[in-house]
Amino acid sequence: MAVKTIAVLTSGGDAPGMNAAIRAVVRTAIARGLKVKGIERGYSGLLNEEIIDMQPYSVSDIIQRGGTILGTARCPEFVNPEIQKQGAEICHKHGIDGLVVIGGDGSYRGAQALARQGINAVGIPGTIDLDIACTEYTIGFDTAINTAMEAIDKVRETSTSHERCSIIEVMGRHAGYIALWCGVANGAEDILLPERYDYDEQAIINNIIEKRKMGKKHHIIINAEGIGHSNSMAKRIEAATGMETRATILGHMQRGGSPTCKDRYYASIMGAYAVDLLIAGKTKRVVGYQHGEFVDFDIEEALAMKKDIPEYPYEIAKLLSK
Repeated sequence: MAVKTIAVLTSGGDAPGMNAAIRAVVRTAIARGLKVKGIERGYSGLLNEEIIDMQPYSVSDIIQRGGTILGTARCPEFVNPEIQKQGAEICHKHGIDGLVVIGGDGSYRGAQALARQGINAVGIPGTIDLDIACTEYTIGFDTAINTAMEAIDKVRETSTSHERCSIIEVMGRHAGYIALWCGVANGAEDILLPERYDYDEQAIINNIIEKRKMGKKHHIIINAEGIGHSNSMAKRIEAATGMETRATILGHMQRGGSPTCKDRYYASIMGAYAVDLLIAGKTKRVVGYQHGEFVDFDIEEALAMKKDIPEYPYEIAKLLSK
């Protein structure tokens, strides 16, 4: 049966570029003759029937804004099959026969569950962590790394002036992509990734001491959120090396800010692509980007994929830090 009304929601952590994707979903769908609804506050908003009609003007002047105009919220109860059934019934009640979900793996599982209940669903990768295995790009990553890079440059300047060691903690609970990219781009001496760190703090201390003997007057450590404990690490390093050490936790500033051109462009194409998949009668799909092309995968296949830090860039990062 042809899709007539679609809804769009954002779920999980917000990411710069989500608004560009929402805008593309709304305007593409309306241009294709569909009705569009927005679901506020993710799956939680679906369960509370926080559902609004969307028009082309509803998404005017949002492409340059960070965050998500629809809002987002965690909804742990959505793992319950009875709650999933309730969500599908609410979709049917509001005439929603197609759903675009913008978020990460957890959001995809919600879309997968609704698809099993008869709601055509397509996922778009929205996460600053770049940790979705089926795609080389996720909405928000480019903005996040540029925000972090600029902040680290500023910390580096004061670290150099004071001849300090600076531990700068970036986001990435389970994935070290932000840390890796910024570690290379900012010329860090040490990069600590959840996928690779062996918790050998003495090796870091030895590296600092060795570089000081060579005349290095400052030291930058990029630490991923998944490793954490930056403040206590700073105290231990200062005690062991005698070098003044400060920790800076960049935190949620990496989620905010006006999205880069890349995040606006890719998110826009992905939003339109998701709508066209639904119009073509496809469901349980995830939009991705691979080898210069926008592609789609079965949700089951996408969720089964695993992703790891590529070895060559990691080895080069270590080589360049010497």
